[in-house]
Amino acid sequence: MKPRRIHSKNLLIAITLSAICFPSIGLGETLELAKWKYNFRKPRNRWMQPDFDDSRWMEGFGGFGTRETPGQRVSTSWNGNDIWMRRSFTLPEVPARPALLVHHDEDAEVFINGKKVADLDGYITEYQVVELDDAAKKALKAGENFLAVHCHQTGGGQYIDVHVIDADNVPELPEPARETKPFQTELITSWGVEVTPENAWTEYPRPALVRDEWQNLNGNWNYAITPKSQRKAPEKWDGEILVPFPLESKLSGVQRLLASDEALWYQRSVTIEKTEDVRTLLNFEAVDYHCEVWLNGTHVGEHTGGNVPFSIDATDAAKVGKNVLVVRVEDATEEWQLRGKQVLNPRGIWYTQVSGIWQTVWVEQVPKAYIADLKIRTDAETGTVSLKPVIEGSSGDSNQIEVIVRDGGTEILRESGTAETLELTIPDAKLWSPSSPHLYDLIVNLKSQDGTLLDSVESYTGVRTVGKIRDADGHWRLTLNGEVIFHWGTLDQGWWPDGLLTPPSDEAMLFDIEYLRDAGFNMIRKHIKVEPRRYYTYCDQMGMLVWQDQVSGGQNPPWTRLEPEPNDAEWPEEQHEQFMVEFEEMVSALESHPSIVVWTPFNEAWGQHRTVEVGEWIAERDPTRTINIASGGNFWPVGDIVDAHAYPHPSFPFEPDRDANFVMVMGEFGGHGYPIREHLWDASRRNWGYGGLPENKEEYRARYLESIRLLTELKEQGIAAGVYTQTTDVEGEINGLITYDRKVIKIPAQELKKIHEPLLDDASEE
Repeated sequence: MKPRRIHSKNLLIAITLSAICFPSIGLGETLELAKWKYNFRKPRNRWMQPDFDDSRWMEGFGGFGTRETPGQRVSTSWNGNDIWMRRSFTLPEVPARPALLVHHDEDAEVFINGKKVADLDGYITEYQVVELDDAAKKALKAGENFLAVHCHQTGGGQYIDVHVIDADNVPELPEPARETKPFQTELITSWGVEVTPENAWTEYPRPALVRDEWQNLNGNWNYAITPKSQRKAPEKWDGEILVPFPLESKLSGVQRLLASDEALWYQRSVTIEKTEDVRTLLNFEAVDYHCEVWLNGTHVGEHTGGNVPFSIDATDAAKVGKNVLVVRVEDATEEWQLRGKQVLNPRGIWYTQVSGIWQTVWVEQVPKAYIADLKIRTDAETGTVSLKPVIEGSSGDSNQIEVIVRDGGTEILRESGTAETLELTIPDAKLWSPSSPHLYDLIVNLKSQDGTLLDSVESYTGVRTVGKIRDADGHWRLTLNGEVIFHWGTLDQGWWPDGLLTPPSDEAMLFDIEYLRDAGFNMIRKHIKVEPRRYYTYCDQMGMLVWQDQVSGGQNPPWTRLEPEPNDAEWPEEQHEQFMVEFEEMVSALESHPSIVVWTPFNEAWGQHRTVEVGEWIAERDPTRTINIASGGNFWPVGDIVDAHAYPHPSFPFEPDRDANFVMVMGEFGGHGYPIREHLWDASRRNWGYGGLPENKEEYRARYLESIRLLTELKEQGIAAGVYTQTTDVEGEINGLITYDRKVIKIPAQELKKIHEPLLDDASEE
């Protein structure tokens, strides 16, 4: 608990502003927003003197702090331990009763013209008027003066703002400035350094449904930010932005925060070579959050939801030659929309907001009747592949579907039919698993009644069945293809210092998965994020199991973990319907990937509402996967899993009556922090890990070993899976196995693999 006291060597009076009226100022400042030079690193001894060289210091408007601090009027974020601030101000004459108008959390020291005039201990929760004594008054002079402040913070909220005023004429405080720039780190990945407009995400974005002809629209686009009320495309653009990187990211080339009352516009030209006998689709892999699209001035479509791919049919607006594409985006982060870990005030486990296009944009031209999607389910026991094509532009009554199955380039099966779903039985099917991630290639042809080929796509599948079974002790265990398998993975958030939610490249994205595989993990819990579709194909190819979280947002109930009689948050019908729309879109986009074995609708009560209704819906929507209704709680008896979180070391609150019908898993634990000085997002902030930071690397490794020992014991007691927090550092969290910039691996993969052997030696598939 912070001390609630104020102490000053040079104070005469402290008056809370709640008891004061605010006439317009006479002497002293006009209290326009004050611009300061500031620094988070301890400066040289003469830092408070007017002639000190602060040319390398940062510049920002006061006050400084975090937005959860009581009474704050933050214009510039500060969330480290210390801040040093300097600025000049002008007095026409020295007032008879000069004073400080100040809000400090916590300890502050104030200097005027190099002389200390106040020591302020502890913290306060609102602005106060602090009159200066005669000695302090002598530091002031008519004309230009210099104000310097140091504030030190130990925990909780934090804030500092100081003005010199006339106590006989207390001014009104100005409205805080809107922050328009996110924190600008020096970190960048080795892949980010190599990014150019020409090589930005050039790979085909939809590997589970492939056509040869497509046009990538990534690269430099024009952009502009306007008031939200503006509905007409800008006549003048603010500059260029590198798509597909979000507005706030380093790699976008912009690094600008988008406010809820603003709109972000994009524009570029698109060359189209033909328009007859084809449909022109504009494909967006993800845009955060609500977007509208125009082609050649015609409004062709819109989409709400920031995490999943969508297509807009622009056929009627497309023309041969040059076309002009315009996209308008609104993003009200922290309102009801599903946003995951994005917040307006990044801190702790919450990170920088992300706005606009953040995955690949591309053009695809398809026949008038075409295959829009493939829904694939498999059965390991029978070797059956159930394939349901989604056909657009045709009733399907007279069309035929032909499916060719290939194994290593050799055709092993060919079947045709007009039924809604084709059932293919692969003889002596090779099953998909982490130890043998076998995939079959598929060619799916759409033909007319007379056999004319209308459309053709390439895909793939892995034959596997997800399930659960009781062991000899009566504990439920997870199974794959009928064999018990201990799911062992990391909490993987998929954030990057240069691209934020967008990996800097396909190669970078693959790096994380390969490291985890080589380290002996067989599972990834994809936490509160939907990755590019190529990510899931890599997991399919490498045999990496995926637990997929639904992206969170909205209002939360109290987090009661696994306690009985939890409460749900009350969500309005409109917001609940949008939650379900986005949940369905995620499931629909990803459901054919064999790597995905668990759906997790909620995490730690974030946005948790109508839990039983949501759980029953997803269990019916996809009965082929395991349902983890709420990782870490709040637990309701629906789905398949009861999931506990414990930090730093794993522990599980066993309750036989509650657990009897559910698979017990350790959904999060660990989070052991270890700072690598030159690889921190922000070295000036309180970088942290669970359980405090170790003294050295040996202690860090010992903590990890202890967590694995305890998890191994829990496995013997019935725990069926474990999730270690986490793959990489993320912003102020330094509890990753790899640094945020992916340049330092804290524990080598082969060393981890050996450490993990006790978890997997007798609980993997045969």
